[in-house]
Amino acid sequence: MTASHPRHRRALVVPAGMAMATALALLPGTAATAAPAQDRPAASAADATPLSYVVNVRGGHGAPAHVKKAITRAGGTIVATYEKIGVVVVHSSNADFAKTIRSVRGVESAGATRNAPLPSAATQDTVTPKVLSASEVAEAQAEAAAGEDPLQGLQWDLPAIKADKAHEKSLGSPKVTVAVIDTGVDDTHPDIAPNFDRAASVNCVTGKPDTSEGAWRPGAQESPHGTHVAGEIAAAKNGVGMTGVAPGVKVSGIKVSNPDGYFYTEAVVCGFMWAAEHGVDVTNNSYYTDPWYFNCADDPDQKALLEAVTRATRYAERKGAVNVAAAGNENYDLAADEITDPVSPNDGTPSERVIDPSECLDIPTQLPGVVTVASTGAKGLKSSFSNYGRGVIDIAAPGGDSTAYQTPAPPATSGLILGTLPGGRWGYMAGTSMASPHVAGVAALIKSTHPYAPPAMVKALLYAQADATVCTDPYDINGDGKVDAVCEGPKNRNGFYGWGMADALDAVTR
Repeated sequence: MTASHPRHRRALVVPAGMAMATALALLPGTAATAAPAQDRPAASAADATPLSYVVNVRGGHGAPAHVKKAITRAGGTIVATYEKIGVVVVHSSNADFAKTIRSVRGVESAGATRNAPLPSAATQDTVTPKVLSASEVAEAQAEAAAGEDPLQGLQWDLPAIKADKAHEKSLGSPKVTVAVIDTGVDDTHPDIAPNFDRAASVNCVTGKPDTSEGAWRPGAQESPHGTHVAGEIAAAKNGVGMTGVAPGVKVSGIKVSNPDGYFYTEAVVCGFMWAAEHGVDVTNNSYYTDPWYFNCADDPDQKALLEAVTRATRYAERKGAVNVAAAGNENYDLAADEITDPVSPNDGTPSERVIDPSECLDIPTQLPGVVTVASTGAKGLKSSFSNYGRGVIDIAAPGGDSTAYQTPAPPATSGLILGTLPGGRWGYMAGTSMASPHVAGVAALIKSTHPYAPPAMVKALLYAQADATVCTDPYDINGDGKVDAVCEGPKNRNGFYGWGMADALDAVTR
């Protein structure tokens, strides 16, 4: 079953069934600021709902003065302007705002980033991780092997990518920063604090950077997803709890999801732009950009969202960042001729639609240049929930699976992925959201080994060093006698595992 509300693709706590999914995002309740009365049209009864928009200027450069004036005349208030990519974030209560602005000379596209009004009215529960109890922590500490962090024995995912062997050679460089573009990161966690990069952290929820102290942290009622991801990447090897894939690199928090769990376009654009301008080497993106699971260019609103995020990811890569993204948790074949999307728009009234995934894209996952990551379980097989697709999946990494489907070897007890949680805790989650940070960590190790390598070279090494993995055929993950997904392609580039399983040891030795 596919979730019908806002969520990440973030995390599945205990995967149930073959296609259980979650998608994530958030945004503070920020009402649009009204334009001066003399510069805006009189509001009609239909104009009462304030929405957020992106306006993409033709040529991808700063917005000309006449475009800014047209935005004001159409009843819009400029929230942020990203001059280097020609994207303007606007709030407006004019129901015809996007239609009006699209006709302005110099505007490439414009569209509403949401269906829910400002502030968002959604109050969906977020995925709750399985928290490690005090007794489980104590037991793991008592059984910890010499030279390992106390909880490392529970992390079957580290040897799965040879990260344990890699750490004997290198923990990664503190000159490398991985940005977690997500729900926020609790930098006070004892496993995260030693490696946290405050200067590269920010709250981008409104589409405009907020650098106030702690703005990048999740609120008490917000999802722990980003904190979990951060620990998977760079939990310090400090004798406290768990160990990250790259425990010597820096990690930053770029908060882009609002308190209701939505990742809206303006926040995602802000996140990539912040990473680009603050020396980030790798970004991790374990979400899809709400409210559309797939964005179709033949829809004027979705076209604008697709264009804005594409510009931002390309700019971040030009500035030196490798962008890594989760493939999604619906067991979809992203290389199929068509997919039924029953969840979009997830902040309004969804309607079932059939889309062509080569024309309607999951963003940022399917954007050019983005590293798309599929998930595997403790037995090295595609996770029951992981999306797949020949030519779409670039690489695979551990994201966990139901323990009943893929049981890890002792001393690990859970088929899910251990990570850090706000408040100094640890817990299990699963999803392609957990696979993506493993690849982001390996990319950070490659960058540590080759500090002058541009993003194209880091990605080339990432794929060349991956352990080629043959298709699982037949793929009957739950053993009910029915094929649950079909893998196509050769051992070194197929729909389940892409170029293969990420390899941390090669990352620090080759």
